[in-house]
Amino acid sequence: MSSEQIKFSSLDQPLFGGTVKADLVDYLDFAADRFVPVLAGRPLSVWRVLRGQDPFMQKNVPKYTPSFVKTVEVWAEASHRRIRYALCDDKQTLMWFANQRAVEYHVPLSLDEHQTHMVLDIDPPEDAGFDVVVASAFLIREALAKAGLAGAVKTSGAKGVHVFVPLTRHDPDDVAAATRALAARAEKLDPALATTAYIRAERGGKVFLDSTRAWGATVVAAYSPRLREGLPISFPVPWDSLADVTPSDFTVRTRFDGDPWTELMPAPQQLPADLIAEGHDIPVARVVAMHEGKRRKRAGN
Repeated sequence: MSSEQIKFSSLDQPLFGGTVKADLVDYLDFAADRFVPVLAGRPLSVWRVLRGQDPFMQKNVPKYTPSFVKTVEVWAEASHRRIRYALCDDKQTLMWFANQRAVEYHVPLSLDEHQTHMVLDIDPPEDAGFDVVVASAFLIREALAKAGLAGAVKTSGAKGVHVFVPLTRHDPDDVAAATRALAARAEKLDPALATTAYIRAERGGKVFLDSTRAWGATVVAAYSPRLREGLPISFPVPWDSLADVTPSDFTVRTRFDGDPWTELMPAPQQLPADLIAEGHDIPVARVVAMHEGKRRKRAGN
């Protein structure tokens, strides 16, 4: 069965945010040669939109998944079960997902037990403009440069941006530590603008520099559409153009030349020992938040 033999159905049906299914199918067909390499080899989670239902995330592949879709079983510690994920290693599989009305594509940061990128997720407060996101992204870039590192940036497709730093092989705990340290260094560059506070109530209206994308974390893939009005896509942007764009500039109706994600990505880098050591002295945000939640519950807050 070839991708040309997939029988696309109901292409004129409304999909999400003023789009129809054909918009999604046409975009994924156009972007496939750039998008598939970002997804390949990584267990895939997708957000699907079925007619008359709320969007839902699919991890386990359905029983009717065709035989040409490669899969891999992964043990899920949280749910204590094995999950059979799809591997989107070719265009045929991507177009099958398109026909299944799979809109968002999320992949783990690890490939073959190696975290391939350090990722900082920049999340603005409610009702903030994109300008504060851009300013915070440049704090990250400055902190990276001072550490002898370089990264690429993409819109998240929602309100923020993701900064990716490609890595040589490291211990996963060291990558997590370096991510925490990098975020802390960026925060210190302008503490009035940005914060690493994991608990939302403690952020004081500042931009959140999220350093928790480590270990088994996933992230929306470059070129993936998002479940937002008009189906924006998570799109790579040159640093010198970041201040001139907004996330809504890039949608499933956008057509672009080349492969900017590959073209803008630096070569894999070694994390500095001092950055790793500094990060190991910074508590893991989720653990701190969990203990704080328990403390407040005991106190009746």
